[in-house]
Amino acid sequence: FPLATRPVEILQLNLGKRCNQTCAHCHVDAGPDRREVMPRDVLEAALAFFEQSRIPALDLTGGAPELHPDFREIVIRAPALGRRVMHRCNLTAVLLPNYADIPALLAARAVEVIASLPYFQARETDQQRGTGVFEESIEALRRLNRLGYGRGDGLVLNLVTNPVGTFLPGEQRALEARWKRQMHARYGIVFDRL
Repeated sequence: FPLATRPVEILQLNLGKRCNQTCAHCHVDAGPDRREVMPRDVLEAALAFFEQSRIPALDLTGGAPELHPDFREIVIRAPALGRRVMHRCNLTAVLLPNYADIPALLAARAVEVIASLPYFQARETDQQRGTGVFEESIEALRRLNRLGYGRGDGLVLNLVTNPVGTFLPGEQRALEARWKRQMHARYGIVFDRL
């Protein structure tokens, strides 16, 4: 007190409910049967607003934002403004044949990837996301690592864990250190932050 405004730090665009996964915990009820996406005129207005603003970061989310028909165009236009652009990714969408070029496009534009992975073991991840999702997620992370993501050279790869069960996650630094050890030892995967 007194209450005062602060500058907006991130403009987050939810590009729609299309997703290749059906997760029980999804807060937007996204899935393969959903067709709703941000209409082109709304997208243009949002990008124009971002361009005219001084907001330092754009955060692309969804469902699976890469399933939006204009996702590639957004990834080309937004970083050209010289600001931070983040892509929230469920990892498996970029393995779909029509979207396999997305990781290279993200890397070419230095778009930060925020990848969602419930746990560093298959049982917990597949329980939340479906059978086989964990192995596909590991393959997508390996592709991102091969492109240079998560290696400390400017291509940022952050993981977000979604705890499976009715408990809160542990202390952040200890949890991140454990994840980094486990992901590298088990799968040869590196990332920047948890």
